[in-house]
Amino acid sequence: MTTLTAQPQPQPGAGPHGVAEARSLFDRQILRRALFDAVKKLDPRVQIKNPVMFVVLVGSVVTLIEAIAHPGIFDWSITIWLFLTVIFANFAEAMAEGRGKAQADTLRRMRSETEARRLNADGTETRVAAAELAKGDLVVCEANDVIPSDGEVTEGVASVDESAITGESAPVIRESGGDRSAVTGGTRVLSDRIVVRITAEPGQTFLDRMIHLVEGANRQKTPNEIALTILLAVLTIVFLPVVVTLQPFGHFSGATVSVVILVALLVCLIPTTIGALLSAIGIAGMDRLVQRNVLAMSGRAVEAAGDVQTLLLDKTGTITLGNRMASGFFPVGGHTEQEVADAAQLASLADETPEGRSIVVLAKERFDIRERELTGDHQFVAFSATTRMSGLDIDGRHIRKGAADAVRRWSAEQGGTAPTELAGIVDGIARAGSTPLVVADGPEILGVIELKDVVKTGIREKFDQMRQMGIRTVMITGDNPLTAAAIAQEAGVDDYLAEATPEAKMALIRAEQEGGKLVAMTGDGTNDAPALAQADVGVAMNTGTTAAKEAGNMVDLDSNPTKLIDVVEIGKQLLITRGSLTTFSIANDVAKYFAIIPALFIATYPQLKTLNIMKLHSPQSAVLSAVIFNALVIVALIPLALRGVKFRAASSAAILRRNVWIYGVGGIIVPFIFIKLIDLLLVALHAY
Repeated sequence: MTTLTAQPQPQPGAGPHGVAEARSLFDRQILRRALFDAVKKLDPRVQIKNPVMFVVLVGSVVTLIEAIAHPGIFDWSITIWLFLTVIFANFAEAMAEGRGKAQADTLRRMRSETEARRLNADGTETRVAAAELAKGDLVVCEANDVIPSDGEVTEGVASVDESAITGESAPVIRESGGDRSAVTGGTRVLSDRIVVRITAEPGQTFLDRMIHLVEGANRQKTPNEIALTILLAVLTIVFLPVVVTLQPFGHFSGATVSVVILVALLVCLIPTTIGALLSAIGIAGMDRLVQRNVLAMSGRAVEAAGDVQTLLLDKTGTITLGNRMASGFFPVGGHTEQEVADAAQLASLADETPEGRSIVVLAKERFDIRERELTGDHQFVAFSATTRMSGLDIDGRHIRKGAADAVRRWSAEQGGTAPTELAGIVDGIARAGSTPLVVADGPEILGVIELKDVVKTGIREKFDQMRQMGIRTVMITGDNPLTAAAIAQEAGVDDYLAEATPEAKMALIRAEQEGGKLVAMTGDGTNDAPALAQADVGVAMNTGTTAAKEAGNMVDLDSNPTKLIDVVEIGKQLLITRGSLTTFSIANDVAKYFAIIPALFIATYPQLKTLNIMKLHSPQSAVLSAVIFNALVIVALIPLALRGVKFRAASSAAILRRNVWIYGVGGIIVPFIFIKLIDLLLVALHAY
């Protein structure tokens, strides 16, 4: 008999890593689009949003007028390079937006080509465009149908391909009721038939939000970004009167200080480098999240992730592998380990849970007890929340496995007595962080099975890195305190919350926030929604409920709880990149000051000769060299702004030291070298 499995259909542009195939930083299509957008952004209505670059644009217009009124190579050269400075800044922002716009185009095509089978009140179906659906409509989806909009499955169960959204080719099961009923528009049904109730208003679907987010259409400046923009504007205003006063000073001292030189000097002294790259850094930070298959609903969430001080992580699936595995058999009352394994395997033959299958496998590995084909009279006893046991009745034997107190009570009802050593073994397993299951054959208790939560490889090292960054990790689990304490110690978390309820999670988050800390957590269920909404960074799983996804400010398309650690690292990288390039930009201004001021006034004040470190050819070549460097350094730093400064787990003090030495000291030295080289090149070309 051959089983046929429906294969997911590849979506245009979809790749193995997320919403769309990750593109090269210098993809030709993105470069062409960015160059066109860079010119479009010269619109003053666009430029005024960036005060620093708006001043450069106004300055370039002033020098253009001066160059037309008094034509000269110097004036025209300054004008051209000032315009290029603005265009390069626009190009940096357009490059950051490029990949997002390409992804948005792919998603927009997917949405526009989708039709829906709307279910009418009389049971008939009407084919309509997905855009015509209203909230509350019922649609029918069968094999190979694209789900037209976000909704909840109200009838049926189906296998769904979500690769168009998540990039993950493995299908998932969606069914009515429970936490697996939410479906996303743009995904494809692979098998069976489901009825979906639309839960999103037109234009407000998850796909619409993805389109807006990845193309940056709704990107709002974050609080830190706004504060830095204000600081840059203040620095610009401070330098304006300083530069203006140089004109009468030059006139008094006999030095020639034209309007063009004053504008060039102002542009070189204000922090144009970070002003040009600030927007690109923010957009690129969100793009890096998209590449990791995480959608941030705002730039504020990404920035907050970088400042997180407390990390709440679920134990199951995040810290541990998610399934408890059988790791040992412990006999009691004179029985052997093989007897316990044999009975445990019989009781688990019908148990299709990962725990049940692991018991069967362990018995086979330890004692070569293979799965048996049962003959004769037998009846499997399913697990229930009431009995807290499961097992098998066969040939007059009544085999049970389950919670220690439940099996003890059942054994006593059969006339048996618990061996004296049983309590000690059960307590020892629990204290070690494992789960004990007691095995009985009728009134006779044979022994105990140990089910162990397996801590993920490398997770302890991850938590050590978090600790180095000053982040406190808290494990959340529904386990009892003994089990929770043992796993917390093995995993290396700083604290744990055992027997966690939604109320307990909320109380913990509020307590941390009242202490002035930013809190991040993950969740997927409706009961996680309040805590996700309360947390500063709430990462909802894409496989979770609609309520959870709406409550969080990020959605992990891979539904991998461990991703929260990556989110924090990306947030840190965003903040470090912004800080590093701000330091480099301000340090640049110091070097440009030493390049221009001594060269301008050295003829009048020979004492300035000691400050003329670079020995530039002439005042004009000094100014032009500084302006050219000021423009070209923006282009040189675009890859760094888009890729981000490499993140290394370290303390704030270590990061600050590294920032000062590399981008502070380096930001002073680099301009000295390249301004001198540009000056030599201008002289060699007989430009001056």
